[in-house]
Amino acid sequence: METEAKKMEISTLKKNWEKLKAENQAIRIRDAARALGVSEASLLCTSLGNGVTRLEGSWPEILLACKGLGKVMSLTRSEGCVLEHKGTFQKISLHGKAPQQIATVIGPIEQRVFFKAWKFGFAVTQTTPRGIMESLQFFDQEGTAVIKIFLQEKSNRDVYQQILNTYKHPTQSPYLEEIPFEEETYAKEIDKEAFAQDWEQMKDTHDFFGMLKKHKIQRLDALKWIGNKWAYQVDRLSVRKILDVASSTKLPIMIFAGNKGNIQIHQGKVRTIRQMGNWLNVMDPDFNMHLNEEVVETAWVVHKNTEDGIVSAIELFDEKGEIVAQFFGLRKPGLPQNEAWRKLVESL
Repeated sequence: METEAKKMEISTLKKNWEKLKAENQAIRIRDAARALGVSEASLLCTSLGNGVTRLEGSWPEILLACKGLGKVMSLTRSEGCVLEHKGTFQKISLHGKAPQQIATVIGPIEQRVFFKAWKFGFAVTQTTPRGIMESLQFFDQEGTAVIKIFLQEKSNRDVYQQILNTYKHPTQSPYLEEIPFEEETYAKEIDKEAFAQDWEQMKDTHDFFGMLKKHKIQRLDALKWIGNKWAYQVDRLSVRKILDVASSTKLPIMIFAGNKGNIQIHQGKVRTIRQMGNWLNVMDPDFNMHLNEEVVETAWVVHKNTEDGIVSAIELFDEKGEIVAQFFGLRKPGLPQNEAWRKLVESL
């Protein structure tokens, strides 16, 4: 309900944001929201009717409609890592039913989408130093960005307009009912022998998440408890070496980063590596990665059993024990992991 107090609150927030932008024209909306003590989605809502349109409807339907946009740039981030891919939503497969429905996106843009966490959506037109940018942006129940899809020069703007018209929210209200996520609860004690046995008997890397749920263990605690045979800590900046070697030797790798609503995946070679202050970057034509090394508290080598042999990863965690990003050697099911990747991991 739009009470005078709420209208005043939105008006004040908008003025404070304008003031921040005047002081720092390069400030990103995510950083501005944090500075103002609100969610990014709430801050975006202050521009409704002025380049921002609130969307509603079936999130899976909207994602499927994105196939018609053609080449876009898809951006997904965790707290410390941003992945940006230019390409098409070539193949989208839906699995299960709401509210547990998920999607797998395969092609130049590769993702694992968890619609349960999607709550708010917007179509956004903004003026930037690079010109007008149009995007579809989706957020979780706390107002944190899940995925942003930016139109490119050759994107199909007719499809974009069709999505906007079809899924435009009827009220365009700037008031979001944001709900904090419940804190995960973990077991205080576990049967470490049974846990170690389950780890030894994994048949696929995807079994790992189910194992954590079965034993009610936080991921980082699992690595600490399992012992050096399967997981051990390395220098928190180890990804610098991973990317340098992958770039210089043309070693194809996989990078996973994301949040509660979407995991984006890079598969292939990386070429141009740039260190800019605390940010470690991949700056390739159709793929960018931006890793904020300040957020990385620890780095771990993690080995998992599969039917194709041991698969090894580098996993990065922040100070809260949340995963920032994962790095693997590129591998297809049915094939053992790349020997060059195995040696690189062992060299850490």
